Amino acid sequence: MSKQPRKQRKSLYQAPLHQRRKFMSVTLSPELREEHGRRALPVRKGDTVKVVRGDFKDHEGKVEKVDLKNHVLLVEGASVQKPDGNQVFHPVHPSNAMILELDLDDDERNQIVERKG
Repeated sequence: MSKQPRKQRKSLYQAPLHQRRKFMSVTLSPELREEHGRRALPVRKGDTVKVVRGDFKDHEGKVEKVDLKNHVLLVEGASVQKPDGNQVFHPVHPSNAMILELDLDDDERNQIVERKG
């Protein structure tokens, strides 16, 4: 793996979808870390997150969309009003969020959370 910033950026922007999903990993809250024995997990639609940095610091809401193309999360309630009156989501980078509650409705997600390593 290269140290050069341009090659780091190139690998990030040209990564296939299965790798981009890993880039969307979000740290778990201290309670979830203790419960699951993991530090971070890839975020999914339906998870409840808390924004820990940026304009919407300390805002909590459900993830409405995970945008793999632009490497951002769209969180319920983290929106701004445009001059024409429309509300649009303010994108949040996954490194600036923390998962408070996992959406464990999916059996595959349960297996991912429970497996070691």
